[in-house]
Amino acid sequence: MILRRMAITCRSYYTSRTNKPSLYSKISPLGNPNTSVVPVLDDWVYKGNKVRVAELQRVIRDLRKRSRFSQALQVSEWMYMKGVCVFSPTEHTVHLDLIGNVQGYSAAESYFDALRDEDKTHQTYGALLNCYARQRETDKALSHFRKMKELGFASSPLNYNVIMCLYAKIGQHEKVADVLSGMKKNQVMPDNFSYRICINSYGVRSDFCGVEGVLKEMETQPHIVMDWNAYSIVANFYIKAGFRREAVSALKKSEERLGNKDGEGYNHLISMYARLELKKEVMRIWDLEKSSCKRCINRDFTTMLESLVKLGELDEAEKILTEWESSGNCYDFGIPSIVITGYAQKGLHEKAEAILLELQNKEKLTSPNCWSMVAGGYLH
Repeated sequence: MILRRMAITCRSYYTSRTNKPSLYSKISPLGNPNTSVVPVLDDWVYKGNKVRVAELQRVIRDLRKRSRFSQALQVSEWMYMKGVCVFSPTEHTVHLDLIGNVQGYSAAESYFDALRDEDKTHQTYGALLNCYARQRETDKALSHFRKMKELGFASSPLNYNVIMCLYAKIGQHEKVADVLSGMKKNQVMPDNFSYRICINSYGVRSDFCGVEGVLKEMETQPHIVMDWNAYSIVANFYIKAGFRREAVSALKKSEERLGNKDGEGYNHLISMYARLELKKEVMRIWDLEKSSCKRCINRDFTTMLESLVKLGELDEAEKILTEWESSGNCYDFGIPSIVITGYAQKGLHEKAEAILLELQNKEKLTSPNCWSMVAGGYLH
């Protein structure tokens, strides 16, 4: 979903500057969410290593980013139980959110109720609101939000955005604009995300007058810096409705606001131009992405190959595949399999087999399913 630009799509990778192992390097590889990280933490201390609050907080951030909430909660609980630091409202907020993710809103409620009054701040109130919204507990969320407004804890757009997202999740899109109006009435300035949620709520109802009205308002707000995302959302709805000219216009505006090295933005543009069957634009944006980002990662090649296969441009796709092979990126069979599948679906089984044989000769991993698909094509 374009609404949220995931930090997960970061183009950088963590590399240690020294050979000395860190606590982060011990916990990060434990990808199985059922694996407890507590023994690793205890062993770290047992071996005489120092435990730094900043590093533990970094581990928690990383685990949350990767949706490894159970392990993040274990680290937070360990930090609290071992007295590594006294929890401030900030730590309580993170902990409460993790409890809601792992154990549900009832457990989060219990944790919140047990907090001291001085720890019941706008942060912890907001975390509990998030827990209600995440589980679509509409009545509880709205009641809690009213309480926050009474306490003066709803002075930022963040909590209004939570309510708007909740209405969108439960399909009550017509209520989203009312929340935006209420926000402005209460002198809370909407942010980019507020406007994007509202644009989306009109778009899903094919109300293009509403879409354009919110977009124009957004463009006139001095505190709003227009980015590629808003125009990309608008273009998406135009494409779905078959309004090609309007879609291209929105994509051009989106392109104008792309930042340097913004691979995610370039990939969205490539995918959308492919939906519009505009090969020339797909190739143009790809060239811009390579020039701007300097190095294309596997995700970028995946987007480009999928787009070319969608367009039926298999010869171009094979050229991009050759670029990927010489890019120095880590090997991922999912990338050549896009072209292999494309050839097989077109009945060009010899070309699909040729790629598989080449990979096999290079001792690269392939998939039995791909071999079966190609063999099946010969039988038919």
